Amino acid sequence: MSLLSAKQDEEVMAEINITPFTDVLLVLLIIFMILAALVAPPGFEKELPNKNPNSANQNQKNKNDIEVDVNNKGNIYVDGVKTDDTGIYRVMYDASKKKPRHHVAIVADAKAPYGIIIRILDAAKLAGLEDVGFVTS
Repeated sequence: MSLLSAKQDEEVMAEINITPFTDVLLVLLIIFMILAALVAPPGFEKELPNKNPNSANQNQKNKNDIEVDVNNKGNIYVDGVKTDDTGIYRVMYDASKKKPRHHVAIVADAKAPYGIIIRILDAAKLAGLEDVGFVTS
C-alpha cells in the first residue's frame, strides 16, 4: 500500500482548490460594500434662499431683469403675472422677446417645490436666456 500512496504523491494535481480564493473575494466584497455606504453622500439636499421683501436687493432691482417669483405653494409669477408650471415656457419665451432683457432673477421661497425651480430653469434655457440667477436676502 505504501507504494501506491508514493506513486500518487508524484502525480501532478489537476484540480485547483478555489475555496480560499472565494473566501478572500467575499471578505473584500463585504468590506467594499460597507465602505461605499459610509463614503457615499446621503441624497441630494436642497436649500433655496429665503425671500425677504425688506431686503436691500429689492431696492436694487434692474429694470431689464425678468423677475420670477415662486412662493411656498408653487405659484409662479413672472414680472408680476401669475402663470403655472406648464405655461412658464410660453411666458418666458414672450418675456425674452418683449424687451432686450437677458437676465432672469429667480426669487424663490425656501419651501418652494424643487420641480418648479427646475422647470423655470428649463424654460429660461429654451427661451434663449442663459443668464439665470437666484436672488438671496
